Amino acid sequence: MNQHGGARIRREPFGRLPDGTEVQRFRLLGEGGFEVAVLDLGAIVQALHVPDRDGLLADIVLGHEAPGAYVTEPRFFGAAVGRYANRIAGGRFALDGTEYRVPANDGDHALHGGPQGFDQRVWALAELCEGQAPSLRLALTSPAGDQGFPGTLAASVTYTLSGAGELTIAFEATTDAPTIVNLTHHGYFNLGGVEAGGDVFDHLLTIHADDYLPVDAAAIPLGGPESVHGTPFDFCTPHPIGARIREAHPQLQRGRGYDHNYCLDARAAPAPRLAARVEHPGSGRVMELLTDQPGLQFYSGNFLDGTAVGKQDRLYRQSDGFCLEPQTWPDAPNRADYPTARLDPGQTYRHVSVYRFSTS
Repeated sequence: MNQHGGARIRREPFGRLPDGTEVQRFRLLGEGGFEVAVLDLGAIVQALHVPDRDGLLADIVLGHEAPGAYVTEPRFFGAAVGRYANRIAGGRFALDGTEYRVPANDGDHALHGGPQGFDQRVWALAELCEGQAPSLRLALTSPAGDQGFPGTLAASVTYTLSGAGELTIAFEATTDAPTIVNLTHHGYFNLGGVEAGGDVFDHLLTIHADDYLPVDAAAIPLGGPESVHGTPFDFCTPHPIGARIREAHPQLQRGRGYDHNYCLDARAAPAPRLAARVEHPGSGRVMELLTDQPGLQFYSGNFLDGTAVGKQDRLYRQSDGFCLEPQTWPDAPNRADYPTARLDPGQTYRHVSVYRFSTS
């Protein structure tokens, strides 16, 4: 039985933004205390409660307890990012012979859709579904020219408690003119629980990819995929996140740790397949990530610097959380040899990822 009883979805106010806009929180209640809380601001997963091997619940995602910090100190905590997740070199790309420019917000480059990306918008409630698999669908319309992107994009994201300890996040988008799109969930996870504090160096990570994309000093891919084997980037078998993070490898030096795309495939898969597994030995919590996307960005929280005040008034510091972001490859609009990010009228962009929690 659902230990909360009654409705499987609860809607509640979450405060106001500095401009007075009210933010709503939607709590999807699962079995055994499993729960995800989603804001209409940025379609943000604000909390995710998961039991450990003894059945004790903990919130395992970094974030804030009030909405203002999500816009005044944007770190993409738990957000739906777009129109283009990850980086576009120089904030520019060409489509059908026309050059488009996205405002730079990461040095000279555009990151996660520009300075006013989807994480900064209040999404509209599209649908709530109760029942054994409670779900929430949020929608956002991005007009032509928004952050420099062509075409009006109609996007949606659906959060579903699709099984015991299982959260499915499904994106869709359509356009009225040729454009590019790459949406993802940008959760920062700490399976030990964010209230307990501590870094994620002891988390055992497996990534089912033989290749990754080396990057330059600005985190822009240098070229084609390279093998992970024989490098600190090899997570084909489980390794603690922190075991090799301080090795004098030039790629680790450039990113202050891991912030790289793992190449799962050359194109989107027909259905989600296992891409990564993370285990926290202390609590026994295990997260498996299944996705249909061709890439997976692994980020070890390198630029958390103690300036962001999170839940329980904790300062988030380097590697207090990790991100596994399913997506197409970074800078794909400028790389003909990468999986395409193009979306044309009459097509539907789809991205399905499943976060499956258990214990060891």
